Amino acid sequence: MYSEITIDSSLDKTAALRQNPSLFCPEDIIKCQEIIEVMYYSFDGKIHQGQIVIHRELIEDVRKIFNLILEQRFPITSVIPDADPRFHWDDDLAMEAGNSSGFNYRMIARTTRLSNHAYGRAIDINPQQNPYITKDFAKPKNTIYNVKAPGTIVRGDIIFSSFREMGWAWGGDWEDRKDYQHFEKLI
Repeated sequence: MYSEITIDSSLDKTAALRQNPSLFCPEDIIKCQEIIEVMYYSFDGKIHQGQIVIHRELIEDVRKIFNLILEQRFPITSVIPDADPRFHWDDDLAMEAGNSSGFNYRMIARTTRLSNHAYGRAIDINPQQNPYITKDFAKPKNTIYNVKAPGTIVRGDIIFSSFREMGWAWGGDWEDRKDYQHFEKLI
């Protein structure tokens, strides 16, 4: 279909779901996760193929979103599972790289509560353009939420609206903090 595609990730399922040595994930959670390939335009103006790990109940939603992202030429930095050796399950490292991802068995930043990423029920998109902001810190470091910058998610845009139509919540709507990169869908 496309003549030239840059492959950003080609992990097999075993590698994409290997245990995080810092925080053991129960097998029943791992068994619910699937790795899917997605295509997207990157900031280099070329089509890339990446992979995202997500709860199996959300596969069709994620495919629809990434088909829309590709169709709209909404630029994405990369889509690589957090288990990849480039990140070693380190969410901060993945965010610094601008990586979009799903499953990561981890806590919510600065808490002892499991994130919805720990269940494969959340996606972060372009963390460099869509940071996590509280009153006293922002992640990744030195980022600014600029609604006019390419790759930024904005209330009412087609990416936001498509997620919402499928029943996903957006972290940009939270009152106590803003997580502009974050979408989640609970049962």
